[in-house]
Amino acid sequence: MPATVQEELSTEDRFLQAFEGLSDEAKNGTVEAVQGRRRRAIEQFEALGFPTNQLEAYKYTNVAKALRHEYRIAPAEAAPQASTEEVEALLLPDLDAHVVVTVGGRYSEERSDVGALPNGAFVGSFAEGANAHPDVFDAHYGQYADFESEAGDPEQSAMTALNAAFAQDGLFLYVPEDVALDKPVYALHLPSAGDEPLFAQPRHLFVIEENAEARLIEMRRAPEQREHAPGSFTNAVREAYVGAHGHFDHYIVQDEGAGASQHTTFDAYHETESVFDTLTVTLSGDLVRNNLTITPAGEFCESHLNGLYLGSGEMHVDNRTIVEHAAPDCVSNQLYKGILEDDATGVFNGRVHVHRGSQRINAYQSNKNIVLERSAQIYSKPELEIYADDVECSHGSTTGELDEDAIFYLRSRGIPAERARAMLLGAFARDVVESVRSEPLAAWLTDEVGARYGAGQALGVGS
Repeated sequence: MPATVQEELSTEDRFLQAFEGLSDEAKNGTVEAVQGRRRRAIEQFEALGFPTNQLEAYKYTNVAKALRHEYRIAPAEAAPQASTEEVEALLLPDLDAHVVVTVGGRYSEERSDVGALPNGAFVGSFAEGANAHPDVFDAHYGQYADFESEAGDPEQSAMTALNAAFAQDGLFLYVPEDVALDKPVYALHLPSAGDEPLFAQPRHLFVIEENAEARLIEMRRAPEQREHAPGSFTNAVREAYVGAHGHFDHYIVQDEGAGASQHTTFDAYHETESVFDTLTVTLSGDLVRNNLTITPAGEFCESHLNGLYLGSGEMHVDNRTIVEHAAPDCVSNQLYKGILEDDATGVFNGRVHVHRGSQRINAYQSNKNIVLERSAQIYSKPELEIYADDVECSHGSTTGELDEDAIFYLRSRGIPAERARAMLLGAFARDVVESVRSEPLAAWLTDEVGARYGAGQALGVGS
């Protein structure tokens, strides 16, 4: 197409055109549950368009800002490229895990090392898992991050619909009833190696059945030689189901470099007496938007949502969380902390929704931020929406600078100014890092935060 014509296309039109240009293999080379949603999904996206600041949920986040590149929209190459050295350099020290690798949203069989799994469990490609466990896949795919549901959030469904239209591959984790994974799953997500910026749309599905247990560590990182490549955009959608008495720990680290943008949607649903624990750590990026919706659907569920975001340069990071308390006698805890410097912007919008009849809910929500320079900005909006009368729900938000009195006190004890600053920042981040129940990951995060602010052992994790 001539450049002049291409320039006349709106951003949405470029994606609509790319969808119509998909090959039959790209559209139909997946299971029926995925195929059947593609046309309805692209029609939903066409009706909604990309989120704008006119939507309340995106009031402080302009997704269009990150869409300025001429992305390659077609699905990533079928044979993702990554060297052994690139993968090994990004593994966590001392972590014994089932290792899976994706490149540009595609599962890499060559670089993954899943090893032996307990009977019936599956860890691997989203596409292969759908074929290996069709009944499980059909029962859960599209049921939680559902762009068609009237109960869903219309302000967030456009990006989910776009993902459903283009999704080809990603990660599928399945742990059957009464099975516990013997070690964690380590999923390393690498950007595409090409020179052309890719708009990747991976799809992930995690199913932890009744009385089953699993721990998943996802790392979105870039090898050093790819950090300065043209900016990429990842529109990832995750769905998780945890059956009754099940336990799922999920951690994700976002660290692909200053030029990478991403929009993530994670919808989780868990049943009676189950535990869902998730942590989102954002260390770098251009524009990062995380949508997290948790539905404790049975009695006596525990939901733990933690987050840590470190913003510098002109980075923009936005976390939106929703806890849908749909059953009585449940507990949820949210703790998100941010440290912002330079011209970085942080956004936190957390909502706890206690449904009618969901009595004896104990819900806690906290967002705390430190701005290191006046040019950094934070927008914080915790919310409670309660339709039951026997509950204990609280929320709070604080934003401020480092305590000068505390720095003065430390300096009066002979501690240099930079070290005093580092100690305070380390102490601020410590309780989030301590929520990690994987010692290798906690140690790595300690080192990363320490390297950023010179805090080192100031975090005190593992000491």
